[in-house]
Amino acid sequence: MKILVVEDQERLGQFVVQALRERSYTVSWAQNCTRARDELAQSPYDAVILDLGLPDGDGLDLLAQWRQTGFNEPVLILSARDTVDDRVKGLNVGADDYLPKPFSVEELVARLRSLMRRQSSVKQTVLEHRGLKMDLLRHTVQVDGQALELTSREYALLEVFMQNAGRILTRTLISEKIWASHYDVDTNLLDVYMSRLRQKVVMADGRPLFKTVRGVGYQLV
Repeated sequence: MKILVVEDQERLGQFVVQALRERSYTVSWAQNCTRARDELAQSPYDAVILDLGLPDGDGLDLLAQWRQTGFNEPVLILSARDTVDDRVKGLNVGADDYLPKPFSVEELVARLRSLMRRQSSVKQTVLEHRGLKMDLLRHTVQVDGQALELTSREYALLEVFMQNAGRILTRTLISEKIWASHYDVDTNLLDVYMSRLRQKVVMADGRPLFKTVRGVGYQLV
C-alpha cells in the first residue's frame, strides 16, 4: 500500500513516515500543499494522511480541491485542531477520518488499516460513464448497450480512466498503472494505445470521450 503523508513538522513527519515504513507501507512525504499536489498528480496513492496547518495553505482547501478533481481514496486528517467544529468541517469537506494531535502511532495505524479495509469493501464492480459500462467481474465493456472487444492492455487502460472519471491523469501515473515500470515504456507507446482506444470507444452522441491535456496527460470527460 502506498501512503502520502502531508505534514510540515520535521520531527513529526519523520516519526510518522518511519512508523509506517516499519509496518511495510510504501510512504512519500510532502511538507507543503504545492509538493502534495505534485505528488498526487504524478503518482497513484492508496491513502493520504493530511495535516491542516501547512506553510503555503490550508489542508482543508487542499482536500476540497482533490475531491473536486475525482480523488476518492481515503484521507485521514491529522491535526492539532481538535474541536468538534473542526472535526465536523473536516469530515464535511471530504475527510474519511480525523485524528487530533497528540496521538498514538498504534491508533494512527489502526485507523489507517480500517479505512483501507472499508475502501476495498466498497469498490465498485460495475463502472458507468456517459453510456460506457465496464463490468470488472465479467471483464466486459459495453458502449450504449453494444459489446466492445478490447485487448487486455486496452481494457486495463480504460479501467484506469473509468476509475478516475473527470480527473486529469498524468502520463506517468497512467504508465505506472498499465506497465510495471513507466521507465521501460517508449514515450510514444501510451499515445498509440490512446489512439486505439479512441478509435474503438465511439459514443453515440458524437462527443469526444478522452481529452488530451497538452504537456500533462489525458482526461476522461
